[in-house]
Formats: sequence, structure tokens, C-alpha cells
Amino acid sequence: MNVSAGYIYLVCIAEKINPGYSEVILLDNILKAAEIIRNAKSVAVLTGAGASTESGIPDFRSSSGISKKYDIPSEVILSHSFFMNHTDVFYDYYLNNLIYPDAKPNECHIALAEMENLCRLSGVITQNIDGLHQKAGSKNVIELHGSVKRNFCMKCRKQFSLEKICEEKQNIPSCDKCGGTIKPDVVLYEESLNSRILNDALNLVIDADTLLVIGTSLVVYPAAGLLNYFRGNNLIIINLGSTPFDRRANVVINDKAGTVLKKIVEELKKH
Repeated sequence: MNVSAGYIYLVCIAEKINPGYSEVILLDNILKAAEIIRNAKSVAVLTGAGASTESGIPDFRSSSGISKKYDIPSEVILSHSFFMNHTDVFYDYYLNNLIYPDAKPNECHIALAEMENLCRLSGVITQNIDGLHQKAGSKNVIELHGSVKRNFCMKCRKQFSLEKICEEKQNIPSCDKCGGTIKPDVVLYEESLNSRILNDALNLVIDADTLLVIGTSLVVYPAAGLLNYFRGNNLIIINLGSTPFDRRANVVINDKAGTVLKKIVEELKKH
């Protein structure tokens, strides 16, 4: 039995003997995380889908698979080539499965925005496209995969809001200036991340002495690859499930992002 497996076994036995044992471990890890963040000189944050699930936005990858309506894998529908060749089907799926216009920031987003005034938080790097970090008040947000809030005409580059896309009566949203097809400013499968945005994210991670990872399994690249550039002393991972980087972390908390971040902020406010 390896060390991690033995630890998990002992925790399971302890929980059977004392049901409150896991709560003690959770609180202890929250206190450790708060102390690390409080003393950090520069905190970079990386968030994934788990940061937004408490806002009613499902984790795309955990719920992805075959589109029941079209009998096509979701990853295929959300690819660049599919968008170009079957734009109407793309938009039908996109608008009904990835757009949540009524979603509001949850405790995770709100806590991260508050932390800008409670510690040296340098910025938030997010894999999410929902814009909820900005809506909560975070000032420096790097959107690796773009945002549903931004859309542009592929012909004349005119910008359009999400409201314009949602209100469009045609199957394929078109530009009111030149008639060109409007494309969401999100990174589709087969598309590369914006090099400038990726470079900004890299610099944020490289300059940080503390990296706070929230709501991501860290298996999707190039986002997960950012951790390979982290040279700081403190890695904190908050995610419902395990990640390939858990062994490198100073603190690992397997719980809901909003619940944990709210408690961390409460601790930061005490000092």
C-alpha cells in the first residue's frame, strides 16, 4: 500500500469511528489555506468549471458526451470545423447548452473578488467563459477560453453582445452592418488559445509565490500546463475530486468551491 492510499484508508477508518473527523480535517485545511494566503506576497488564481457549478452552470466535460438531439459528440459540435460547416446546428446546441444568461456569481466568485482587498491577489486565470468573475467584481481576470459575453462578425469584425445573439431570430446570427456570420469569442476545439492571453497567464503564475487552484481536475491542457511554470512555495487545490497535482500541493481540499472560499475569506477578515 503506498503512502497516499494508506492515508485515505486511515481517514476512512477514522470517519467510521468518529463521523466528525472529516470536518476537523476540512477546518484544519481551511485554516492552513487562509494562513498561507494571508502571508503570501503574490497570489495567482486558476479556476475551472467547478467555480461556476454553484451558479447553476454544469461542468461541460462531466456532462458532455453524445448530443441526444443530433447523435453527435459534443466535442465535435463545438469544434471550429463544425462551426464553419454546420453553423446552424452549432448555434442550436451552443445556445441551449452553454449559455446561461440568468446565472449569477456564487460565493466562490464573490469571495475571490473580496480577496483583492484582503490579500495580495494578483489576478484570476479562468477556463470558464461565463464572465461571472467580472460580474462579481474581480478586476484582473484572464479568460483563457474567451467569453460568451463577446461576439464578433467574422467579415467586418463588428462586436456584438450576448443579448444580440440570444435575441437573434435567425438560426445563424448575422451582422447588421455587412451580413457576415457572427461568431462567439470563445476558443473552440481545433482552435489555439490566444498567444497574448496565454502569455499573460504564464507571467501571472511565474511571478506568484502562491497558486490557488479552484474547481478544475487539471487534466485539460494547455491550462493544466500552467502549473509546470509555477515556481512558488505554496500550492493550494480546492476541487471536489482528486487531481494529478495533489501530491505537489501544500493543501488539498475536496469540497465545494463556494463553501470553502467563503470560509477562507471569513478567516482572512479576522486579521
